[in-house]
Parts: sequence; C-alpha cells; structure tokens
Amino acid sequence: MIEQGAPAFDALFNRAPAVTADAPGRVNLIGEHTDYNGGFVFPIAAPQRTRIALAPRADAVVRGWSRDVGDEQAWIEFRLGAEARAGTWGDYIAGVTAALREWNIPCGGFDARIESDLPLGGGLSSSASLEVALLRGLRDMFSLDLDDVVLAKIAQRAETGLVGAPVGIMDQMAASLADEHAALFLDTRSLAYERVRLPPATSLIVIHSGVVHRHAGGEYRVRRAECEEAARRLGVRELRDATVGDLERAALPPPIDRRARHVITENDRVVRGLAALKSGDAQQFGALMVASHESMRADFEISTAEIDLLVGLARDADGVYGARLTGGGFGGSIVALADAAKAVDAAARIAAEYSRRVPLHPTVLIP
Repeated sequence: MIEQGAPAFDALFNRAPAVTADAPGRVNLIGEHTDYNGGFVFPIAAPQRTRIALAPRADAVVRGWSRDVGDEQAWIEFRLGAEARAGTWGDYIAGVTAALREWNIPCGGFDARIESDLPLGGGLSSSASLEVALLRGLRDMFSLDLDDVVLAKIAQRAETGLVGAPVGIMDQMAASLADEHAALFLDTRSLAYERVRLPPATSLIVIHSGVVHRHAGGEYRVRRAECEEAARRLGVRELRDATVGDLERAALPPPIDRRARHVITENDRVVRGLAALKSGDAQQFGALMVASHESMRADFEISTAEIDLLVGLARDADGVYGARLTGGGFGGSIVALADAAKAVDAAARIAAEYSRRVPLHPTVLIP
C-alpha cells in the first residue's frame, strides 16, 4: 500500500521492485522486561505494519528511503561490510545486513522503500517490525535459508549489535510469528510458543500516550544491568530461575530487590494469564494486567505520570476488565482488555478525558 503523495518505488529508483514484504508491530498483553531474563511473555500482533519494497543491485551498496521521517533524513546509503552506527533509522537496516554477515548468510546490495503505520517510540516495536519485514524481503529476494525463528534471532542481533539496544527477543519473535487473532505465549529461553485466542466477546484497546520512548536510551539499559546484578547475587543463571522465597532470603539491597521482585512475580502472572485465557476468564486476565502495571510502576519504575493516568482512566471505563503499560516503558502505549461491544466507545472516552487533562494528543491504535 502506497499512500497518496508518497513516491513509489520506481519514482525513487527508476525501476520496479522485485519483492515486497511486511511485518506487524506487537502489543504485549503481559510479561514486561521478562524476556531478557529468560522468562515468559504474551504478545499479540498489532494491526499496524511496516511494509517494504526491495530490488537487488549489481554492487554492494544499500540504499533506502523511508516515508516516515523528515525529508532531510529520508535517505540512507552504505556499503555492505562497512556498516557503522549513524544514530538514524538506517541503523536498523545496517544492523540487519551486519547480522546476516555474522551468521554467514550471503546478502547482496539492494534498494529499499519503507513505510509504516506504527508510531515510532510508541511501545509497539516499530523497530522489530522493520527488521523482520526487511529480513522477510531479503529472504525472498536472495532465496535465503531462514525459518521464522532464525529470522527473529537475526533481527534481535541487528538491534543488540549495531543499533546497541539491549533488548530481549520478544519483539522479533512476535513480529515474525504472532498474528492479530491469537496471543503468542512464548518461553524466551527455549523459544517454545503457543497461540491462544482471547476470551470470547472481548477486544483490545491500545492507546498511544504521545510520550515517545527509546530502548537504546539509558534507563532501559540500567534496568537490564540491575536484573543481571540481582541474578548474580541470588546465584541463578537468570531471574527466571529465582523464586519469591529466594528473594526474601537473600535480602537484596534496593533498588535491585524491587527489580527482581517485578520479574519474578511478572513471570508468575504470565503463566497464570495463560491459564486465564485458555479458560476464557476475562475478569482474571484483567486483574493480572492491573497487578502487572502496579508492579511496573512501583517495583520496576518504568511508568510515567501520563501512562499512569491513561491506565487509571482505562480501568475506570465501562466494559474494561484491566489495563497496563505495554512495551519497554518510559512512555509509549497502554493496552486494555475490554468487552467487545463497549471497546470503541470506551477507547474514545479514555482518549478524550486524557486530552482534557494533559497537553498531549493520544492516538487510539486499537480498535
């Protein structure tokens, strides 16, 4: 889909694309900051997607154009084998080609046209969506031997490598394997997964707060380091292996005691959430979402005043079972589980009241 007024591929590169590909963003229903601790997550694909058109080149040059950034930053160009971090959206493209080389997977030069309807920094993983869409396109164009799990691993390496964001693998696995009709219960250690449908007659609400976040920034990195220190002091490989009893006996110093408590209890909430969805218990899943947000706010300290306001408005809305921050935190979006018959009206009321209280413009992304 090319929006009116945006240059088509042949207008940019004087030839037609060879392949097109796309990948969704993700909404994490529960299980935040557990993936890089070897734990459990429960994302679902967002309806918003990144779309990419590609054509091979005869040389080792990569050229890209994005519809979604300003004119001065819309173009990127680099040579394969000479990828370097530039601090722009092009780092995700260069990260992918650098990661493919690390995996000894051949990739030639190419031209790329990119567009997305995912909000940048909205907590719906626009970066993983871009990485996976690009890798899907390169897989088709160069006949690369990549299954969907390996593709997600390479996409994660693109981000942890050249981009320098210390993310877990949830976002890339969700962009590669999730769909909009069923949540993806994922064990991020084994990468075993299971698709589970939402309870009957329920719908999701997702609202972007207008506060943008960046995973490559300092606070996300600090949280990961705090979790690693907590695991070291508890004598476990990862916090996935610790229990609340272990935590109580160890008497860790603050704030790593709180960071560990969030991860340990959040893993438990994901497992209980799986049981709730399988039994169709929307009330129980909503209660777990509420408890998850409180843990993120008080123990992991990744929420903001704006996000807390949105979550509170959602929890008070008619027909909503529960709501929480979704994504890495420090801004972004909220997700709520609601009665399907009331979701559209509830989302509009939540966004309107939020706009009345803060000088920001929320965006209702779902429904």
